[in-house]
Formats: sequence, C-alpha cells, structure tokens
Amino acid sequence: MWFLVPFLLVFAVTILAPVIYAVGLSLFRDRLVGGISFVGFDNYAQAFTDEKFHEGLLRVCAFLVVQVPVMLVLALVAALAIDSGRLAGASFYRVAVFVPYAVPGVVAVLMWSFLYSDRFGLAGNLNDLLGFDLLKPLADEWILPSIGNIVTWEYVGYNMLIFYSALRTIPEELYEAAAVDGAGPLRVVGSIKLPALRGAIVIATIFSIIGSFQLFNEPNILRSSAPGLIPTYFTPNMYAFNLSFLGQQANYAATLAIIMGVVTAVIAYIVQVRGSRQETQ
Repeated sequence: MWFLVPFLLVFAVTILAPVIYAVGLSLFRDRLVGGISFVGFDNYAQAFTDEKFHEGLLRVCAFLVVQVPVMLVLALVAALAIDSGRLAGASFYRVAVFVPYAVPGVVAVLMWSFLYSDRFGLAGNLNDLLGFDLLKPLADEWILPSIGNIVTWEYVGYNMLIFYSALRTIPEELYEAAAVDGAGPLRVVGSIKLPALRGAIVIATIFSIIGSFQLFNEPNILRSSAPGLIPTYFTPNMYAFNLSFLGQQANYAATLAIIMGVVTAVIAYIVQVRGSRQETQ
C-alpha cells in the first residue's frame, strides 16, 4: 500500500481536487447584484435548455460517429499490413504512419490550415492548376470534415501502434496450426487476428470517444483561418472555455464541463461493457 501513496497523492491533487472544485463552482452563480450566491442545480437546468450547448454537443457526436470509425479502420488496415510480413520496408512504414502523432497538435493544425487555404496554400494551388475552385476545405459545409481529416492524420499512427502491439502478442503456434489446416491470409485475419484484437479495439475506441468529446485545439486554432465559420460554441469544450475566460462565467462553464465529463464517462463505460461481453462470448 505504501507504494501506492505517491500515485494516490498525485491523483488526489491533479484529478480529484479539480473535479470537486468544479462541482462546487457549478452550484453557484455570480450575479450582477448580490455577487456569488448558491443556486443549487439551476446551472444544470440552464444547460439542458441551452441551444448553443446542444448544438456543440450534437456536432461532436456527429464528428464521433463518422471520424472515429474511419480512423480506427485505417489504423487497423495499417497494423494488419505491417504485421503481415508481406510488406516491404515494414519498419519504415510503421515509423512513417506513427510520425504524425509525434507532431505537436498546435503545429499540426497550423500546418493543415496553411494547406487548406484556397488563396496561398495547397488547395489554392490545385484550384489554380485546374482553373476553377474545386477545393474549399475551409468552406461552411466542409469545415467539420476538414477538422476530421486533421484529427485522423494525427491519431491513425497512435491507434495503429495499439493494434500492432496486440498483434505481436499472438502466439506463433496459432499461425502454425492455421498453416497446417491450409488457412489463407484472409482466413488467418478473420479467425485469429481480429478476435485477438477485440480488447485493443475496445481500448482504442474508448480513447477516441474521449478525444472526440474533448475536441478543442483543432477548431479553436482554425478559427483564425476560417473567420465566421467556427463560432465560440463550435464544441462544448470551446463553449466552456470561452464562457470561463472571455465571458467571465466560470460557474456555468464548470457546469458544462461536469456534464460533458459525465456524458463521456457513461458512453465510454457502455462501450467497455459491450466490448467485454463480446470478448467473453
């Protein structure tokens, strides 16, 4: 137990204390007349009728439903290709796919914002080459897919590494038995590799869900490149941040943060339970 004390202290200071403080903040409201006063769950009632919060939440849910499966499928294909032993220069491809994850998030968004520009970036150069405006990544209808592309580029390598690590733990005896039975590459993938990856897929899915609900850096930085297209409430995290630091509404921002934490935890728990049941069947 004594070996756990350092971790428990750090956990209490960096996790429990901020959460308890945020919960406390969410129960108060700073009024123009009367100052800070206890309001109970009034802030939570306001959040459930806040259209801006609902719009941001629906947006990240749509982002999650589309972007997470695409990213995980690409990561899975990359891991299976590298693990197959049939890919020349597998070590190079493993590093190449992982390198974007090593790029700082802010740098990655700034780089892609330059590429997306239809005036002086790659998109603009391609439009000039074609002679008409074909690519407009920062247009209204393309802004969310453009953000999804950045996130996918950043995290495919991270998830690929999770899948590849799980594939390397499969006993060689299973492959030998499959070879004796005459199983081809596709049968090996379907009968051996994918079942062995269920746990890793659940973990990667949970991490990706958490990351989607925490979406902040990409839209916040792209605001300067797409003025008017990304409002301050584009995602719940952006909304809470701007309310707290620009709108001086820390109490309501804490309420939104608590709600998003609960929503994320519930969805992640459901995914974990369903994944565990499928793994034991």
